[in-house]
Amino acid sequence: MFNRNFISFPVTDLYKIKQQVLNWSNRFNTCCFLDNQQYKSGFGSFECIAGVGEISRLEAGSGTAFDQLRQFSSKQQDWLFGHFSFDLKSETEAVPSRLPDYVGFPDLFFFVPEIVLLLNPDSLSIGMMQDHHDQVLKEIQQASVIACQKRQSPLIIQHRIQKSAYLGIIRELKKHIFRGDCYEINFCQEFYAEAASIDPLPLFQSLNRISPSPFSAYYTIGDKYLLCASPERYLKRKGDLILSQPIKGTAPRDMKNRIRDEELRQELFNSEKDRAENVMVVDLVRNDLSRICKADTVKVEELFGIYSFPQVHQMISSIQGRLKKGLDWTEMVAATFPMGSMTGAPKKRVLELTEQYEKSKRGLFSGAVGYVNPDRDFDFNVVIRSLLYNQLNGYLAYFAGSAITGNSDPEKEYEECMMKVSAMEEILKSPRLR
Repeated sequence: MFNRNFISFPVTDLYKIKQQVLNWSNRFNTCCFLDNQQYKSGFGSFECIAGVGEISRLEAGSGTAFDQLRQFSSKQQDWLFGHFSFDLKSETEAVPSRLPDYVGFPDLFFFVPEIVLLLNPDSLSIGMMQDHHDQVLKEIQQASVIACQKRQSPLIIQHRIQKSAYLGIIRELKKHIFRGDCYEINFCQEFYAEAASIDPLPLFQSLNRISPSPFSAYYTIGDKYLLCASPERYLKRKGDLILSQPIKGTAPRDMKNRIRDEELRQELFNSEKDRAENVMVVDLVRNDLSRICKADTVKVEELFGIYSFPQVHQMISSIQGRLKKGLDWTEMVAATFPMGSMTGAPKKRVLELTEQYEKSKRGLFSGAVGYVNPDRDFDFNVVIRSLLYNQLNGYLAYFAGSAITGNSDPEKEYEECMMKVSAMEEILKSPRLR
């Protein structure tokens, strides 16, 4: 166990210190900055939490990744930050990933940070081994609030799947559903730019301004970057309680017309199609949690909750359970991964179909980023509404998906995908980035 000491300092301007923490964190080669964006859900632990620098790390490919993580975690007994890639499905569901990978995040990566930062509205806690807390605070306070933005080259965004091909695939997936192969499938498509030269940090700040979300993440591993504005929690553990909050059901917002905006909200709540999608995922999550929870403890705490974000209304359900004794935290993740909201049901058959019909490896998209504390409580998001960037090869990508059911209209599914990536497209097309 590392001897990490935390010292707390008062905070008077939450927005200012948060931006300073972000800018200061970006100077490290490895950084995981997780921001709640002041959303009040009743399930949050921190307004912002960050791990920067490396004391030790684990990078693993699918196959024995969870076993390696379990061993790594048992030796550290400290804070861990990192991610699970969607392609760990090869290990958890025995569905190999054979699609091309253009971004190149590892399947699994976790690190013990040099410094842990815990930010709440009235305090900033700095956790480190050496007694240099005052110096770190001074450095943070000297960091700028707005990142210095370099000139960026114009981007040519390409579609991995053209619209006509996408519509044809959705029709084929519906045939699978009518044949009984599956009930629901989350199908994703990729948008990308090659030879992209971007400045990740100011781009992330722009994304936060346009689309503030409770599971935002700025995550860097060397030359690889994740800029994430996710509204979705994958899995949170606190003691013997485990919580999952899948999203299924999306509707646009009309910020210029309050009456119409409320109508859209109510339409989503009453939508039979969206309710059916949500129930299917809830049932899948209940089944996943039942593997790791005591009998009769898995409960749906909220069904069909409607939550409003700057671009969209979302239908979110909350499922909780009480954990069986003796489980390692890595077993909790392995038993439920990939998350139901990004797969469909039944999970294994759906994953086989995504391999058949999707055109590129999802990688970190549809995976999870988060932290684990020394008590092995944890909180992980679902990586959606995100930009993925490989600075070394200049490859920039973002994905969007939707739940396909027997009632799906291919045109409307395509429109939903376009709506979900609107925030990314807005910041990428902004004249300020030229």
